Amino acid sequence: MSYIYERKVNYYETDKMGVVHHSNYIRYMEEARTAWLENIDMAFSTLEENGVTIPVIGVNCTYKYHATFGDTIIIKAYTKEYTGVRMTVAYEMTDKETGRIFLTGETKHCFTNKELKPINLKKYSPEFSKKFENLLEKKEN
Repeated sequence: MSYIYERKVNYYETDKMGVVHHSNYIRYMEEARTAWLENIDMAFSTLEENGVTIPVIGVNCTYKYHATFGDTIIIKAYTKEYTGVRMTVAYEMTDKETGRIFLTGETKHCFTNKELKPINLKKYSPEFSKKFENLLEKKEN
């Protein structure tokens, strides 16, 4: 199950060349992931109130084209992998007007308790685990 997040590029996110600075795309992935979790009633605050955190343990991006001030970016996010201990979220960012792909990427996460010790969400919180399992993108054969 994928999630679509839309945002407009702000002027302050661009560099001297007038394009979005590469580090901002990682922020955009975070925004999309946060909005997605809120959309399924799994806001970070809810998770944290229940003793669960989801730190980022890896980021991988392939920049395909640059975005500029005023562009509207469509970010498709989907869960590529979920084991109960780890999760990978994949992203595709495109230009709303042209459909051109700006970036493909993924973030890797683990689940931890409040003390940042790894947990198996399937055992720790079966209810939360089920929600993450439902996000897993089904591969079609």
